[in-house]
Amino acid sequence: MLLGGATALLPVFASDILKVGAHGFGVLRSGPAIGAAAMAFALSRWPVHRRAGHWMFAGVAAFGVATIVFAVSKSMIVSVIALAALGAADMISVYVRQSLVQIVTPDHLRGRVSAVAYLFIGASGELGEFETGVVARVLGPVGAAIFGGVGSLVVTGAWALMFPSLRKADRLDGSQV
Repeated sequence: MLLGGATALLPVFASDILKVGAHGFGVLRSGPAIGAAAMAFALSRWPVHRRAGHWMFAGVAAFGVATIVFAVSKSMIVSVIALAALGAADMISVYVRQSLVQIVTPDHLRGRVSAVAYLFIGASGELGEFETGVVARVLGPVGAAIFGGVGSLVVTGAWALMFPSLRKADRLDGSQV
């Protein structure tokens, strides 16, 4: 979220790039929520049982790819699908990250660790939108969205290499994390 704040650019995409107006902006704005809700439903029906770390990193990578697809799209339909995919991918990442925080953290530290995690998660969206606005001033809205998507992919790859135990996290039931 810190690099992939494409939703902050939705007003300019709706008015200047896709030229879909206020109604189109509303449809675009609903895309991530629709994708996240659909994925939340899917995860409630078919939870992640194995390879949790893989799923988490795959979710963040898919978020980056969807951001890039949204950035280069000139079609309203493709843009909404990319935004829905972005929301679904983010939901996978959130689901695994929050589950791992609860499972891996020792009981006596869980409240403090959860509070810090929620603080960073809450702030990352706003900071990401600020970063995207600053980059959009320099690279334009399409360039800023591409920058965010590519940045998400780079950070995902770097974190997967720097934190192999996180990448190798297996189960979310606490038996082999």
